[in-house]
Amino acid sequence: MLNTLTTPRAAALAGVLFALLFGISIILIRSSLPEGAQPGSQWLESGNEKIRLAAELMPFAGVCFLWFIGVVRADLGGFEDKFFGTVTLGSGLLFLAMMFTTAAVGGALAATSRDLGEGVIAGSGFEVFGQMLLLHLSKTYALRMAAVFMMSLATIWLRTGLMPRWLVFLTYLLAVALIIGAEASMWLTLAFPVWVLVVSILFLFRDGAFASHRED
Repeated sequence: MLNTLTTPRAAALAGVLFALLFGISIILIRSSLPEGAQPGSQWLESGNEKIRLAAELMPFAGVCFLWFIGVVRADLGGFEDKFFGTVTLGSGLLFLAMMFTTAAVGGALAATSRDLGEGVIAGSGFEVFGQMLLLHLSKTYALRMAAVFMMSLATIWLRTGLMPRWLVFLTYLLAVALIIGAEASMWLTLAFPVWVLVVSILFLFRDGAFASHRED
């Protein structure tokens, strides 16, 4: 009985913390890289502290996301399909690794600019390379791995009935939008932490659904 009650609440808490920390990190990174702005060193000059703070917050968001994955899979228990379970775990870890890399690259460039002076970075081409690397890692790769994570988890929910159908179909819709429109806007990344927040809130208020499935 104790495990039945605590696991969904632990997932909810981890998911809420991830959504908040990751969302803040993304806002800091994105506001340092104005959409449509000319590539160059100006993003380091104006967003140095934002990038540094995002790099410091990202590891804590990652710990929360790992916990979120772990307790969600534990809740699925015997209902988890091995194929989709593997895809869910793999895509979630790849997403997290690429977002760690994004934050690390930004943090390293910001620290270099601060410690060695803007002149070392400006005009060398590294600022443009760093900017493009950040955008490609987060938008082209990490965002699509997040979409795969959502779709595989939604498929498990659809087959098991552990979550409401409206959430399943909303998850599919958002995942397809992320896959197709990943390059449309850098702010689209925020859709993922918002989705995790919604799922976490449902876990918090629907822990009885998990208990009923275990009793059957």
